[in-house]
Amino acid sequence: MNHLKSPQRGLISVFLVCTLLLLSSCGKADKLNNNSQTGSSNSENKQSHKLTIMLDWYPNAVHSFLYAAQQQGFFQEEGLDVEIKMPADSNDALKLVAANQIDLALSYQPQVLMARGEKIPVRSIAAIVRHPLNHLMVPQAGSIHSPKELAGKQIGYSSIPLYEAMIRTMIQSDGGNPSSAKLIDVGFDLIPAISTGQVDAIMGGFINHEQLILEKEGHPVTSLNPTDYGVPDYYELVLVASEQGLQNSEAYFKKFLNAITKGQEFVEQNPEQALDLLIAHEDATSPLDKEIEKKSLEILLPLMNAGDQTFGYQDPTSWEKVQQWLSTNDLLTEDIKAQEAFINL
Repeated sequence: MNHLKSPQRGLISVFLVCTLLLLSSCGKADKLNNNSQTGSSNSENKQSHKLTIMLDWYPNAVHSFLYAAQQQGFFQEEGLDVEIKMPADSNDALKLVAANQIDLALSYQPQVLMARGEKIPVRSIAAIVRHPLNHLMVPQAGSIHSPKELAGKQIGYSSIPLYEAMIRTMIQSDGGNPSSAKLIDVGFDLIPAISTGQVDAIMGGFINHEQLILEKEGHPVTSLNPTDYGVPDYYELVLVASEQGLQNSEAYFKKFLNAITKGQEFVEQNPEQALDLLIAHEDATSPLDKEIEKKSLEILLPLMNAGDQTFGYQDPTSWEKVQQWLSTNDLLTEDIKAQEAFINL
């Protein structure tokens, strides 16, 4: 038997093999093309809108809702890619959002009104912390128990006109003489100023930060709430956008608010897990004390709750009262319409 293949059969075999290889290659090419098109389609479907938000300070308990929204995928569900930035200076956030270099910023209700008085086009879109955290603080074991008793005493503060107005209002509302108090600029050294007895009281310390640190270090203080002494119940922390940003991105800002509302709900229901997420994002230059942040969050959550309203809701009456108080204390350079300083989206 001749085991050699005929030239014709060999050619047919080669033809069949080539044909099969060609068909296989075509199939693979088609599959690759289809996958490429599908991947491109999926990429387009999953493409998120980029938003940047700048914090008012280094990451701490009050920002837990942002990291929760980010880590739990709530921003992604809304089609957003959110970058959270820390400011180099506490005044940077408002300036940068006004200049449209960032989309959103965390700032303070009085500052928004005062900025508008200086023709800076910013607007609050949500109230984050609904009540003052900045309290007048006096040593717990001292002889001062109310603002009027600060007559002739030294009060340390951070040389901020708003704080001066708060001190004057509180002393006068309590029946004392504001001009008799001695205001001393201690910069950011509020804690050492009061713990060493350099001053008799401080204004500018927050009940969820400085007060907790002083207590932990063995220098407990009594905090006097400014709203008990003539200062309007202002929003300590608000979410701010520029006028142009609102025109261009209002729909995306609404999505952002949806996501942070879910983030805040997550924090309320899972405070321990939320704190772990926060600690994972602490800034190396400002390491967090988990014990302090846990107590801070316990203080913050009730003050962030809008009750029957949705998270972030802003009461027009609040803006009107703060505007009037700022005007009375010469902190607004011109007549500013309170209703134009905020919007409920």
